[in-house]
Amino acid sequence: MKKITNFIPLLLIIISYGCLEDSSEVIVDSHYTFEEAIKGTKAPEDLVKHLEMITLTYYSFDGKLHQGQMVTHKDLAVDIKEVFMIMQANKFPIRKVIPIVKYDWDDGSSLIDDNSSCFNYRQITGETNLSMHSLGLAIDLNPLENPYIKGGIVLPPQAVYSINSLGTFTEESIVVKEFKKRGWEWGGNWNSLKDYQHFQKNLSQMKLRSSGEESHTNHNVTLLP
Repeated sequence: MKKITNFIPLLLIIISYGCLEDSSEVIVDSHYTFEEAIKGTKAPEDLVKHLEMITLTYYSFDGKLHQGQMVTHKDLAVDIKEVFMIMQANKFPIRKVIPIVKYDWDDGSSLIDDNSSCFNYRQITGETNLSMHSLGLAIDLNPLENPYIKGGIVLPPQAVYSINSLGTFTEESIVVKEFKKRGWEWGGNWNSLKDYQHFQKNLSQMKLRSSGEESHTNHNVTLLP
């Protein structure tokens, strides 16, 4: 049974790529090289060497297949690829996936554009600790559909969380279940606030050297009037 279970992710990947081959068109949202995708980051070299850029395919809100890229920690690449394959198989929509270098490393601009991303070397707002995004250990997906909410603060500001909207995550969402199955934490389960777009995985048990821990106030953005 264990061998069969371990075979399932590989089978999903084969089926998914088979669907791509039959597709008449794949819209490319991002085509950076790794060097271009990390250009301008302030991350130290001993952190950058743990990163890699992965290519992901997904159905966007136009109902068409898109191809994007994400910079992530190498140890999370397989998890992310598997979950994206499952999302593609279920046609769960993702707006776009583009390295945050496109937004000059500004998290707020990426969120407003409904962009899904992972690595962004930055501190937690108002603190000196690094965000899990700085280590490539957290991803934000569909931020306009799945905002950060704490009291009267909503990020991105124009976002509305509605469980009936396409691309929205809930406790019963296949995306949430698949990430949790792989040991990830979902911000939608936090008590003091909700960060519905946010998924992270703690690799401390794998002896990853980390200089900070993720706080729930994890978006370093400027509130718009």
